[in-house]
Amino acid sequence: MEILEIFLHSLINLAILLFEYIGVLIIAFSGIQGIVNYLRGNPETRLILAKGLAMGLEFKLGGEILRTVIVNSLGEIAIVAGIIILRATLTVLIHWEIKNEQHEKMENPERKEDPAQPDGSEPPAE
Repeated sequence: MEILEIFLHSLINLAILLFEYIGVLIIAFSGIQGIVNYLRGNPETRLILAKGLAMGLEFKLGGEILRTVIVNSLGEIAIVAGIIILRATLTVLIHWEIKNEQHEKMENPERKEDPAQPDGSEPPAE
């Protein structure tokens, strides 16, 4: 029975590390992608960056939830619960920002205007 407990503990620790590293990689990649998009002047930079950050935080949150399986004391549970609450709050705020950004994009779609027609209307047919 002790061997099974050690195996389960090791498996959970491995899964936690995997989730944490994947989250860090996604956040780092999103940050680099955000810098590149910003330098290129991409108008969707904020939306793309927010989606990447949200995805990375969700992986890190998954790691913290797994960590609750192996905590041993009430002090550790309080620390893990605090981290989970903080990460969940950040995820909710980022999703709220994404929703607002998408809503704003739908309300004010950017039109490519012809320089000869500043009001965006079609040129007259000949």
